[in-house]
Amino acid sequence: MHVRDACEQDAEICCSVVCRSIIELCILDHQGDAASLELWLANKTAANMRRWVREHHVLVAVDGTAIAGVAAMTSSGEIILNYVSPDARLRGVSKALLRGLETRAANLGMPLLKLQSTATALRFYKAVGYTACGAPTKGFGLTMGQPMQKRLRQ
Repeated sequence: MHVRDACEQDAEICCSVVCRSIIELCILDHQGDAASLELWLANKTAANMRRWVREHHVLVAVDGTAIAGVAAMTSSGEIILNYVSPDARLRGVSKALLRGLETRAANLGMPLLKLQSTATALRFYKAVGYTACGAPTKGFGLTMGQPMQKRLRQ
């Protein structure tokens, strides 16, 4: 597996990975609630993914020829995506993507990364050094997001 910058041609596959990850792996968050899923998935379109690739730092983890995960960070150091294909779960994909974003942020001189963790990912982020930095906030429908941050070594 290797991590690389996403390109606009990856948009359709990236959207599929993100949507499948939300639907199949984030059940703890959406609890199968159709309205919550509809809200969460509403902006996960190929057109938006192409725009995110142009405007943000978007990485993909590639296993063989398949995109196994997608992560994105804004230029201000907010991680806005970190999703793994259900087919690649528990194989280090999310950790590799996060390392890629952290390296990119450090190279750009960003001292701090922030994100909103799902309940599903909370244990993962704590294990890789992120700490809570506020009260949980309302997400999509039933979902909640836990604000987290990590100081990067400069």
